Amino acid sequence: MAKFPVINLEKLNGERAATMDLIKDACENWGFFEVLNHGIPYDFMDTVESLTKEHYKKCMEQRFKELVASKALEGLQAEVTDMDWESTFYLRHLPESNMAEIPDLTDEYRKVMKEFALKLEKLAEKLLDLFCENLGLEKGYLKKAFYGAKGPTFGTKVSNYPPCPTPDKIKGLRAHTDAGGIILLFQDPQVGGLQLLKDGEWVDVPPLRHSIVVNLGDQLEVITNGKYKSVEHRVIAQTDGARMSIASFYNPGSDAVIYPAPALVEKEEEEKKGLYPKFVFEDYMKLYAVLKFQAKEPRFEAMKAREATAPTATA
Repeated sequence: MAKFPVINLEKLNGERAATMDLIKDACENWGFFEVLNHGIPYDFMDTVESLTKEHYKKCMEQRFKELVASKALEGLQAEVTDMDWESTFYLRHLPESNMAEIPDLTDEYRKVMKEFALKLEKLAEKLLDLFCENLGLEKGYLKKAFYGAKGPTFGTKVSNYPPCPTPDKIKGLRAHTDAGGIILLFQDPQVGGLQLLKDGEWVDVPPLRHSIVVNLGDQLEVITNGKYKSVEHRVIAQTDGARMSIASFYNPGSDAVIYPAPALVEKEEEEKKGLYPKFVFEDYMKLYAVLKFQAKEPRFEAMKAREATAPTATA
């Protein structure tokens, strides 16, 4: 089995062609990779980690224990397929922040997460431009494709996966592909559990201190006309150690119209109407909310069927 791709972005200065090839291979064959020297200071990431773990201990841990008790998740005998072993909260950054409305966050944690979001937004846009370069698209094409009337949608899911006594009976997070654009994950540097499906086998995404894990969502698969793929992934619950996960989703605006980039569509494909549909991102998200833990292909087919019966949309 090939080694999970870890890419040093610093090498874009000096070893650009080789580094761009690594990014291209990761996007085409993995849908996932880890980046180091990504421009976010490592000491700042340490602060994010310690404040996130502190917040979980103070504000979330007891609630999770109560949830486990109320749902009778201790000592499971049969497999649970409609729940995940995770404790989460969500922060919205764009188009409008909800940070001020989230209870229990200290002023320091709020300030740090706001700054972290700005740094991640910048990194997401840098990576999208690197993808454009590899795909032969003009610089800024993907950012523009994500732009709705109010710009992109950007938010963060902060998760903790506490130790689980029955990891064979319940997943930390069930297998799925991500619906959106590009996802940047700051994961626990010690406790693993994240896996992706490659060539029919589950492969571990290794914990690596100060790395950011990058994965591609369904929208990038559509825009690249399948050259890049969103990949199924899951979190395996662990018996020892709580795993921190901070996943930030840089997605299209809700009213953005998503379709394959014309430059990436072959002539014959165009005549046959191709594999991927054209749709409004919000419509896709409504479908995804119901079908998240199912294969992505029926979602694409459903959007294609809707496209065939709908009046012609204009980009």
